[in-house]
Amino acid sequence: MYGPNEQSLSAGTRLNKYLALCGVASRRHCDELIAAGLVSVNGLIVREMGVRVMRGDTVRLRGQALRPEAEKRYVLYHKPAGEITAVLDDRGRPTVLDRFAGYPVRLFPVGRLDYDSEGLLLLTNDGELTQRLLHPSREVEKVYLARVAGELPPDAVRALRGKLLLEGGSGLTAPARVQVIKREVHASTALVGIHEGRNRQVRRMFDAVGCKVLALRRVAFGPLRLDGLSRGAYRELTPEEVDELRRL
Repeated sequence: MYGPNEQSLSAGTRLNKYLALCGVASRRHCDELIAAGLVSVNGLIVREMGVRVMRGDTVRLRGQALRPEAEKRYVLYHKPAGEITAVLDDRGRPTVLDRFAGYPVRLFPVGRLDYDSEGLLLLTNDGELTQRLLHPSREVEKVYLARVAGELPPDAVRALRGKLLLEGGSGLTAPARVQVIKREVHASTALVGIHEGRNRQVRRMFDAVGCKVLALRRVAFGPLRLDGLSRGAYRELTPEEVDELRRL
């Protein structure tokens, strides 16, 4: 018997879409897994984009057989600092998936959260929704609570609200939403809202205006809020929350 997502395989499904249907990740990240030689079809490593999976084919990721999952699960997790947002880490650091080793289905993180940052992380096996949430055209806002060294100057806040050229290139950032919560001599706190997903973006933005981030916590992702969930704890999303994400 084939599941509902497998019925379309008679006509062939692109490999990256098949991986997404299996809950692996967004199609873009699935392309990276394919290019890295981590995916095989019928025992042969595939690195080319555009390969199609037919009904009866055996697809494996890192040697583990995959099948499309009919039941979609959505989890909000308060990631503590000291965990890497990845499936595996070649340096042996703890990953967010270690926490979900006994979960009924395989979960994958939606986007990334820095190793030394904490806060809201969405995990799911819904690869199609993951792709939509991470696509730049959706402009899904992520909000961070940042504690920075020293008194956050008004000109730095103005710069953060504009377009910044980050060290390492990658062009100008989009304007951020910045609200100063507390400004003191030794340390200041601000809420920063962005809708891009560049590597360590918020930290690099503060670096660009001469401010050092002491602690960073993601408190919101689109309509989702951390709302007092303790570090290392998680909960299932409500049906209403899932519907809100889909409407994005």
